[in-house]
Amino acid sequence: MLMEQESGMAVGSHQGLSANGSRGVRALTKAPLWITTAAALLVSGCINIGSLTRGVTGSSGIAEVQTDNPEVNAANIASLTEVVSKSPTNPVAYNTRGSVYARTGQYKEAIADFSQAIALNPNFAEAYTNRALALRQTNRNDQALTDFNNAIAANGNYDPAYLGRANLYRSLNRFEEALADLNYAIRLKPESAQLVHARGLIYQRQGQWQAAINDFDAAIDRNPFVAAPYLARGQCLTQVNKLALALEDFNAALNLNNRSADAWAGLGLVHERMGNKPKAVEAYQTAVGIDGGQSVARAGLTRVK
Repeated sequence: MLMEQESGMAVGSHQGLSANGSRGVRALTKAPLWITTAAALLVSGCINIGSLTRGVTGSSGIAEVQTDNPEVNAANIASLTEVVSKSPTNPVAYNTRGSVYARTGQYKEAIADFSQAIALNPNFAEAYTNRALALRQTNRNDQALTDFNNAIAANGNYDPAYLGRANLYRSLNRFEEALADLNYAIRLKPESAQLVHARGLIYQRQGQWQAAINDFDAAIDRNPFVAAPYLARGQCLTQVNKLALALEDFNAALNLNNRSADAWAGLGLVHERMGNKPKAVEAYQTAVGIDGGQSVARAGLTRVK
């Protein structure tokens, strides 16, 4: 899953907030959804092999919640609650605490905080975007879309809102609208790996393999230390039967995240197609060991065992 500090992120303004000094961003390969750099939210460019053999990724476009140290999160929430109590009219305080609530899966509390931030500042694009992400996690896509729209209305150059809305459009198969959002966001921030990766996922869903590969190339050029674009590019290369290159990409993805069941499944499929059944079995078994529901690996095992 691709995560970046620079994009796909709704960040509350930093002034006046320390949140226990939580400016440290996790390693990109850890792929958190909710982080606290004054507690930011990340939008996923995640892809999920729904059926690699059909070339269709089944990603919802919603990032997963990174499990953190409960004691650290509790301390952050306590610290931020103190900030809120001292600054009850500061929308940034609520946005920041809401981000930590969201990281811990406390979406009801997160949405309440984001809503309060918006009530205090109706033009707070970050809070609208953060609330939209939390709403998506609770399967309220219609409300999430409204919030993404409101974020863009509040700040027409706020690229995380375009990225979030594009991911939502992608999950609804509204590809042209998703591409329009991503193309605009890329014009705003052409150096963003997150944005070009997200556009590559649209092309991948449409079966435009070379266009997708080009965007994954660009994402890797911008940030080579994230597993997701290698995984996605490996999938596309498998589709166009460039198996040796696909093998390299799946191995690169696993070097960055060796707990990716999708990457192990892709590796198994390439080994199977290259006629190396022992390695295919090993890779498929590893994928299933990580995720028992990994359909590509399960189907592969029935063929090669």
